[in-house]
Amino acid sequence: MNTLFSTRVLTLMSAGIALNMVLGQVASMLKIPLFLDSIGTLIVALLTGPLAALVTGLTTNLIWGLITSPVAAAFAPVAAVIGLVGGLCARSGGFRSLPRVLLSSVLITVAVVLVATPIRTYLFGGATGSGADFFVAYLNVLGTKLIESVAITVFGTNLIDKLICALVAWFVVRGLPQRLRAQFPDAAQVR
Repeated sequence: MNTLFSTRVLTLMSAGIALNMVLGQVASMLKIPLFLDSIGTLIVALLTGPLAALVTGLTTNLIWGLITSPVAAAFAPVAAVIGLVGGLCARSGGFRSLPRVLLSSVLITVAVVLVATPIRTYLFGGATGSGADFFVAYLNVLGTKLIESVAITVFGTNLIDKLICALVAWFVVRGLPQRLRAQFPDAAQVR
């Protein structure tokens, strides 16, 4: 049986999408320079692997884009990459210890920078209405080229954000009862 489309996995993905949207909307309303919209995706990544996490991230942003913010839909590829890289890191033991979680956060951030920088720069001119816009504008005023200002900002804000999201996801999965974790084979990689 394909576990990607089992009821258990689809239910987990739905919960991950809801968590992403709620926390992401709170961060957006508060205009903090964090996103907090990938905790659910990373929980799915740790429990089920990269493909379900990719779909969770992608679906989160597409739904969010339809409901509240077209900007979120534009960043659906970024959310998908977070799930993909987070799941690959989890499968390769990137969530077995605190130092590995920190390294996984950096790897996820680098992937985000590669995908998000062109979207934010060329589609939105560097400003998306998030709390990070201030940093892009500040660096640009200092004479940094727009794409460099965006890349620096995306790296800085996402490094902090993905570190927080990865740690929360790691602690949540580690805190799950063993009988629940046993239902998700990928959870064995999380220690």
